[in-house]
Amino acid sequence: MAEQEKNSGLDTLGRKILSLFIKEESAAAPAATAPVNAPPAARPAPAPIQPIQQVPQAPSATGGNGTVDNKFVEHLASVLAKSNPQGPDYFEFREALKNLANLDLSEDKQYQAAWASFKAMGGSPDVSLLVNSANQYLTALNADREAFAKTVDGAMNDRVGGLSNEQNQLKAENEQLAKQILELQKRIDTNNERLTKIGGELEEQRQRILQNRDNYEATLAVFVGQIKRDLLKLGEYIK
Repeated sequence: MAEQEKNSGLDTLGRKILSLFIKEESAAAPAATAPVNAPPAARPAPAPIQPIQQVPQAPSATGGNGTVDNKFVEHLASVLAKSNPQGPDYFEFREALKNLANLDLSEDKQYQAAWASFKAMGGSPDVSLLVNSANQYLTALNADREAFAKTVDGAMNDRVGGLSNEQNQLKAENEQLAKQILELQKRIDTNNERLTKIGGELEEQRQRILQNRDNYEATLAVFVGQIKRDLLKLGEYIK
């Protein structure tokens, strides 16, 4: 991906600031240039000053395991660019320090050489002013962090809070439905018990009714038979 595609949201200053902190994967190592009034090497094979991306990351305040995200890289570079005043300050010192990364200088000599280069560029010879400018950038980053924390809180309230409320509502609804299911199951069990009893009662009532019918017919036959017998005898004995 081309440089302008990677940092399309940044102006020239923002891209320059970004390059001072984040090592681009596609960028070649910067050529080593001797700074003005640079002191000679003190000892061989020193540990060079590395870009932030190469330094082990400290755990976040939330205890999470975050990783460097390009969108935040560009955002923070933009925050720093907006806080950059006129004239040499901490960023020019940082640029000089980065250019010394591949020289065989110890860390203290690298900082001393960068300080000499910074002053040669017209930077203040008062190191406290350089420290103050670096602290101003820290202040800007802290302010941005507080603003970002508010957006996180807002997102938590709006999204997570909304989902949490929905979750609680669904749980309550499920509990209510579970109670209704239990009540319905009890009613089903009661109905099934009654159905079992009704099955026996139906046969009992059917047999009772049929028996009553048979008894009726038998009793009726007695009366009818007796009357018919009397009629027959009347015709036989009384003329």
